[in-house]
Amino acid sequence: MSDQPFFSDTNVSKGNLTEYSVTEISASLKKTVEERFGYVRVRGEITGYRGPHSSGHSYFALKDDRARIEAVIWRGAASRLKHRPEEGMEVIASGKLTTYPGSSKYQIVIDALEPAGTGALMALLEERKKKLEIEGLFAPERKQLLPYLPRKIGVITSPTGAVIRDVLHRISDRFPLHVIVWPVRVQGETTGAEVSQAVTGFNELTADEKPDLLIVARGGGSIEDLWGFNEEAVVRAVADSDIPVISAVGHETDWTLVDFAADVRAPTPTGAAEIAVPVKADLEATIASDAARLKSSISNLFDRARSSLRAATRGLATPDMLLSMPRRRLDEASGRVKRGLELAVRKKATNYERVASRLSHRGLLMALGRNSERLDNTVLRMRNAHTRNKVSAQTQERDLSQRHNHAFSISFERMAKRFSQADRLLNNLSYERVLDRGYALVRNNEGKPIASVTELNNGDALNVQFNDGAVNAVVGKKKPGSKPIAKPIEPRSDPGKQGDLF
Repeated sequence: MSDQPFFSDTNVSKGNLTEYSVTEISASLKKTVEERFGYVRVRGEITGYRGPHSSGHSYFALKDDRARIEAVIWRGAASRLKHRPEEGMEVIASGKLTTYPGSSKYQIVIDALEPAGTGALMALLEERKKKLEIEGLFAPERKQLLPYLPRKIGVITSPTGAVIRDVLHRISDRFPLHVIVWPVRVQGETTGAEVSQAVTGFNELTADEKPDLLIVARGGGSIEDLWGFNEEAVVRAVADSDIPVISAVGHETDWTLVDFAADVRAPTPTGAAEIAVPVKADLEATIASDAARLKSSISNLFDRARSSLRAATRGLATPDMLLSMPRRRLDEASGRVKRGLELAVRKKATNYERVASRLSHRGLLMALGRNSERLDNTVLRMRNAHTRNKVSAQTQERDLSQRHNHAFSISFERMAKRFSQADRLLNNLSYERVLDRGYALVRNNEGKPIASVTELNNGDALNVQFNDGAVNAVVGKKKPGSKPIAKPIEPRSDPGKQGDLF
């Protein structure tokens, strides 16, 4: 096929036009578009963006109020972008125009992407801030208190910038302690992912390795430079951190979404170091002052206690004065005890002699005989009582048996009487007694009683039961306003066959 673009000449006969395949037409259009436009910059709003494809490529479209153009970012170019595409974001895309023959579309292959001015970034930032605020990530009740004197501090920043030197220098001046630095890129496409991974990594350390406080720090810059600290992944990681976080991103006038999610915002990285630790010299001076005051207070307390003890000592009696009265009472009691013991001994001796005089061999034998007689009488009474109790128990058992038999006979007679009364009542209320008086019971072919003529239709089969037997019948034709007339059915000649009901 010729490399020259196709053209149309109205003077050429249609029969002389050259035929081309679809592939040739598509290839020629692709070449024309790429050579005509080359590298272009297109401004528009991102629409239809659903994130990178599994292949790493991104497909979406750019639109304005009147037109739309398809766009694609290959995986290699996507990794170099400073700003990731987002739905609804107004951008300036730089790339090459080309066509896609598979669907007859033209598209731009984007190599660079930047927001369409600071206003667009601020609008996107405000929208994202409102979204995260509604989710409660900035709520005051989520904020944690900072430790007054942390043992270890984790710093998330670039290891080569001036920020880490300022933070370490300030901490060293105020209160030297252990600082763990997690190096990250603080500008560029990977900033958000690296910072969020650092916050999560610090939280996943063991209890011995985990710092007591985190500082996320970066120097000042434009909104584009600080954009990595506005990504949702970073904000959510800081908000979910179990370790308190100080945000020190940018200068005092700069702000990012990390500042709202952090527990404390510092105006500068140096200010974050000042917030993180107190001044050691001030603490030492305070401790020294408190120690001196404590020592003075203890000394004064002991002095007052000594004065009080001396005053109390002067008012107390001497040991001789305190013991004089108890000693006198002891002496008097000792004299009374001696005389009392002598009187008690003489009284006991007199009683003993009196009792001994009454004791003799004959008296003991008489007392033993009386006790033996009382024992024999007691055994005899017990035997008589046992015999009487046995006879009484047999008598009671016989009486209970007679009373039980009598009660059973009375109960049986009562039940037989009630049963006889119920049987007579059942016979009196039976429908068979009604049949004895000349009435009949009419049933349908299902055996159910007929209570009203309205339940009958012409030709219905009936069974009529009398006192001495039953006959079959069928309902005959009836005149208007009259009741159905039932005519008997002739008995079947053969009991084993079904007769004709009609």
